[in-house]
Amino acid sequence: MIILEQIKQNKNLISFIGVLFVIFLLNISIEYSKYQEVVYEEIYETNVELVNIYEKEKVNVLKLENGDFQFFTSVNKDSDLKKLDFIEIAFLTKKLDFISYLKGFYSKNIYFEKLQRNDTFKDKLIQKINSNHKSSEINEVFNALFLAIPVSSELRDTFANYGITHLIALSGFHLSVLSFLIYWIMYFPYTFFHKRYFPYRNKKFDLLLISLVLLFLYLLLTGVVASLLRAFIMLSLGIFLLRSNIKLISFTNLLFTFLIIIAFLPKYIFSISLWFSLSGVFYIFLYIKYFNELKSMIVKLLLFNFWIYFAMNPIVHYFFTNTTYEQLYSPFITMAFTFFYPIELLAHLFGFAGIFDKFLEIFLFKEFEVFDVSTSLSFFIFFIFLSFTSIKSKKAFILLNVFLIGFTVYLYT
Repeated sequence: MIILEQIKQNKNLISFIGVLFVIFLLNISIEYSKYQEVVYEEIYETNVELVNIYEKEKVNVLKLENGDFQFFTSVNKDSDLKKLDFIEIAFLTKKLDFISYLKGFYSKNIYFEKLQRNDTFKDKLIQKINSNHKSSEINEVFNALFLAIPVSSELRDTFANYGITHLIALSGFHLSVLSFLIYWIMYFPYTFFHKRYFPYRNKKFDLLLISLVLLFLYLLLTGVVASLLRAFIMLSLGIFLLRSNIKLISFTNLLFTFLIIIAFLPKYIFSISLWFSLSGVFYIFLYIKYFNELKSMIVKLLLFNFWIYFAMNPIVHYFFTNTTYEQLYSPFITMAFTFFYPIELLAHLFGFAGIFDKFLEIFLFKEFEVFDVSTSLSFFIFFIFLSFTSIKSKKAFILLNVFLIGFTVYLYT
């Protein structure tokens, strides 16, 4: 019986992966047809949203998005453009290949024109956030935290120098806070109707489903950010598995999350944000596997934040070389952020959003001594291999920690 049950599970697994593969092929073909439409002529004209502006020495580089793809172009520094403007633009498509189209490409523009549009619900939320603060930098922080609006390159560097870029990128922590708030806001009104009209239903499960629907709308509002999408799919998968009495914390579930995302949104395979998000969850699962038996909650909490930070360092420094001693504050800032984020969320809802602005200004305008340290390709590959091996081997996990200590010494000495 056990063997038959295992065969049945394997068949279901293969069928599920097969369905995802078919969905992937369908979506990649749709993406390719959109690509062909773009490159059909050497000049392509479209309406786009200005996602971000990167100031360079002689020009400004614009990050643009039209719903199907994103790309970069350069304009004169005196151009009257600001973030979230709506633009009509024509750009060159010659030599644009399909992979570059999926990843996001750079192209020279022929002309562009700023368009007028009516304020959307998202625009009104941005205006509401901005009305609470005098500093444009602080506005950027909260627009990023609540609506996934990219911050300027200067602020991005500041967060990287503190080692807290993961706190600004919306992901699992932010979604868990929002789901908690939604659940308890809906709890008492739903309880009233539940008792009177449908007491036979599972109240907790219904509230989780309502939370999922509202979180999905929030996901759409933010423009389906890769890291937030990962968190939403894992939450949805977790609720389904919980309903089916299946183990929630599993490396297999993380793999399924990745496969689901890539099946429906193939271009996200090139998203560094998604890979960082998946890596973070992977090391959280690895931590739980080997350290969950620690008895002291204080020790477990401290070790969790420090170990995850150090475990991510070899991966982060393969892509980004900026290194500062202030990055060692990252675990402490992450713990403080656990309280800061929900407090600020409530503060913006109830009209006392400027409560921490003075401290934030000090925090954001600190000067850093920055030096470049990178992870070599050979060590990066070895570290990834050792990480995957640690899923099954405790000896590999011990060796992983030895190399983490060595890399940390190398990084900061």
